[in-house]
Amino acid sequence: MKIAVIGPGAMGLLFTAKLAEAGYNATLVDHRADRAAALARDGINVKGLSDIGPVHVPVITRAGQMDQANLVLICVKAYDTPLAAATAKDLVAPDGWVLTLQNGVGNVERLAEVIPAAKILAGVTSHGATVLAPGVVRHAGQGDTTIGPAIPSNGHNGDRARHESMHRVAEVLTAAGFTTAVSPNVQDLIWSKLVVNVGINALTAITGLCNGELLSHTSLDEVLNRAVAEAVEVGQAKGITFIHPVPVAKVREVAANTASNVSSMLQDMLKQRPTEIDYINGAITTEGGKLGIPTPVNMVLAGIVKGLEASHRHRVAPMVH
Repeated sequence: MKIAVIGPGAMGLLFTAKLAEAGYNATLVDHRADRAAALARDGINVKGLSDIGPVHVPVITRAGQMDQANLVLICVKAYDTPLAAATAKDLVAPDGWVLTLQNGVGNVERLAEVIPAAKILAGVTSHGATVLAPGVVRHAGQGDTTIGPAIPSNGHNGDRARHESMHRVAEVLTAAGFTTAVSPNVQDLIWSKLVVNVGINALTAITGLCNGELLSHTSLDEVLNRAVAEAVEVGQAKGITFIHPVPVAKVREVAANTASNVSSMLQDMLKQRPTEIDYINGAITTEGGKLGIPTPVNMVLAGIVKGLEASHRHRVAPMVH
C-alpha cells in the first residue's frame, strides 16, 4: 500500500515513521521546502514508547512529486485543513481513501468541499506525541484508534468492497503499531474525542501543565468537569451518542494515561503558534449558541486561550529573586 502523510507535526512524524518501519511505502508531505529537505536528509527519530530511527522516507512539497496514494493521512492542524484538502485531492488514487485523524470538529466537512465524501474516512486516536526537535518526536501516549466512513452506508452493491477496503486500512495501521477498529458511527467518534480535548487541551495551554497534572489540583479538575459537561450536553442535543458511558471518566482516564504528555495546544502555545481552540472549546460555544445551550466555561476557556495567543509579545517577564 502506498501511503502519503500530510503534515510534519508530532502525529504526522509518528505515523510516517512507524508505517515506514513496518515496511509500508510511506511518503511525508511538507509544504515548507527547507524543512522537507532537512527531514529527507536526516530522517525521523521516535523516542519514548517507540524507539526507532532514523527512519528515512521520501519527503515532498506538492502532489505532483509522487504517484497517487492508496491512503492519504491528514495530520495537519484544523486551520490548515483547506490547504491539506487541496493537496490530498490530487494525491489520492481513484480507489483510495483520505483519512483525517485531526483534533476538533468540522474537518470532514472542509475536506468534503473538494474531495468526494465517499472517499473520506474520519478517525480518532488515543496516541499522543510531542516534537522534541526538528525530525525528532516523543511517542508519549498510546491507546486505541478507530476509523469510519464520513458518510454512512447506503446499501449499494459497492458497499462490501468499501467495507473490505476500510478494514484493509485498519489492518495497515494496526500492523504499524496503531491498534485500529472500524466503526460506522463517525460523528459519535469525533465528538467522543472532542470532549477529551475540551477537557484537557485548553487547561494545559493556559496553565502550562502536563496532562496528568490537571487531575492533581481540585480547582482545575472542577473546571475540567464543567467544560466536559457542557460539551456532552451540546453533543447530546445534536443527537450524538458518546461511545463512553461516562464521558468525563474517559477524559480523566486519558489524562492519567498520558500524564507526562505535553498537549498539542500547550506545544503550540509554548512555540507561540496559533492553536486549534476555535475547533475545540470554541466549537462547543458555537454549536451551543445554535442550540440555545449556554456554555460559559468553554466560552471563558476559549477566550483566555485566544487572548494568550494574541499577547505573546506583551507578557511581563518572570521575576528572578
